[in-house]
Amino acid sequence: MKISATDLNKIYKKEQALNHLSLTLEGNKIIGLLGKNGAGKTTLMRLIAGHFQPTSGQLEINGQSPFNHYSITRDVCLIQENYNFYEKFTIDDILKISAVFYPNWNASEAEELVTLFKLKRKRKISALSKGMLSAVGIIVGLASHSPITIFDEPYIGLDASYRSTFYDLLLQSYQEDPRLIILSTHLIDEVSKLFEEVAILHDGKLLLHEKAEDLAENHCIVSGPVKEVDKAIEGKQVLHQSTLLGQKTAILYDQEIDGNYDSLTFSKASIQELFVYLTKEEVVKHGDRN
Repeated sequence: MKISATDLNKIYKKEQALNHLSLTLEGNKIIGLLGKNGAGKTTLMRLIAGHFQPTSGQLEINGQSPFNHYSITRDVCLIQENYNFYEKFTIDDILKISAVFYPNWNASEAEELVTLFKLKRKRKISALSKGMLSAVGIIVGLASHSPITIFDEPYIGLDASYRSTFYDLLLQSYQEDPRLIILSTHLIDEVSKLFEEVAILHDGKLLLHEKAEDLAENHCIVSGPVKEVDKAIEGKQVLHQSTLLGQKTAILYDQEIDGNYDSLTFSKASIQELFVYLTKEEVVKHGDRN
């Protein structure tokens, strides 16, 4: 499956949720879609699912617009943070409807997950706790086996143990049935090891899209005396820098330090730490290279 966004714009009233976004996601892989609140992630995911049309630009799946095309949207399963299911339906209703809508639905897997999450099929959606609602969404997303499966903060209300269970289930499902899975999350450290690619949005624009291993490796944290750090990073593209008690720390991306600096230490950051640095207002211009 191939998702292509070209010069994509979406405006709600006077607010621009997506701003000339161009992005391609394709192949069988788990992709982390990251961004602060309001970055445009949910808007992009809903466009992919065919919920509405872009204001301008193009959004295509395998060369076709998903909006108003069941032949495309039947292959997309979007599980959002909230409002996935009609409140008067029971869990049993949701599973039966999903079996009709999703061509690759795995009923036996859904049954196993209902038991795993200790859900009662006759309970109405309106009577479920946040954790139970998240569990229902996870069940539908995994059992749908949709060629494009999208989870937008799917674990709200789940405790740490059940979140870990979800990550294990997601990886197992992907290994058994490779497909394009997009996972949007703020708990980056918990799931970053699952990502093959990472796409970061900021203010409706693409800030960065790279392989996760490249994102993790192609950066450098430099620490040491202020003057030495300043000398080492002179002329470099600095993502973030801070000074405390005569010591300075700077983060570089896709840059090399020339020369030997015995007084400096060099280290790496986690993907979550890099995300924080990349989305700080003072480094938004870093995204201009995409």
